[in-house]
Amino acid sequence: MKNKMKFLAVLGILTIFLSFGFKPLNDKKIIVIDAGHGGKDFGAQIGGELEKKIVENIANKISLLNGKGEIEIVLLRENDSFIELSERVARINKINPSLLISLHINASKNLKENGVNAYVSKQNDFYDKSMESAKNLVDKISNEKLAKGEVKEANFFVIKNSKCPALLLEVGYLSNENDKTYITSESGQNEIANKIFEFIKK
Repeated sequence: MKNKMKFLAVLGILTIFLSFGFKPLNDKKIIVIDAGHGGKDFGAQIGGELEKKIVENIANKISLLNGKGEIEIVLLRENDSFIELSERVARINKINPSLLISLHINASKNLKENGVNAYVSKQNDFYDKSMESAKNLVDKISNEKLAKGEVKEANFFVIKNSKCPALLLEVGYLSNENDKTYITSESGQNEIANKIFEFIKK
């Protein structure tokens, strides 16, 4: 009888420990990083610099920073592949993440336009959270090398149709010489990736 009671006591303690000591994998915060364009879709291009390659590099750097697996980072595009917008949205909604960040690079005929900007959609059911995240991320990334822009509203397909907080981030202008130097450099891309990772792991 005594042995049975000891066994039940140990079992009870073990159950409590397992319940509170470990966090199930499916309770991890999931962040989707969507590197824009890819494959036949180059995005913005100035000289030999391509938007699709820059955002792919940054996305992969963000994923590598998650070495301890503190959160779950899902990259929709890890290589130079073309993915239809509808397929991107289908994947995102299947994952059901805490946040979607769609990475892009800007370009303008006005060569003086510069800085980091973000877009959110009012048609997204998580508009308020999307707006809050976008503002905080623009604040986080901007520095003396990359001017602080603004958060604008636009019904881009991916952020409009994703069933989660979603923002489209334009990390600088390829058409601006200063921005281009920063966002195409290894050190610049590392800084941007680090700042995005610091933001999403909070």
